[in-house]
Amino acid sequence: MPRRTNKEKDKRAGRSAEVRTPRPKPKIDFTADALDFKNTALLRQYVTDQGRILPRKYTGMPAHYQRRLTRAIKRARQMLLMK
Repeated sequence: MPRRTNKEKDKRAGRSAEVRTPRPKPKIDFTADALDFKNTALLRQYVTDQGRILPRKYTGMPAHYQRRLTRAIKRARQMLLMK
């Protein structure tokens, strides 16, 4: 495969000049015990307006916290504490 020339590099650099701003991540300022289905105020921070659970990519949580969070949100929905 041929190498890229300087002209091709310049073209690519022009397209990728736009820099995206990262989505703000909520800080984890709670203990694992606070991840409970009854704590709806905390759980609402991790759910969109449409009711979707935010993925780990946006929450910045460790995997085991994200699993607990998902479980708590689904339980709160079953108990009709959240929509």
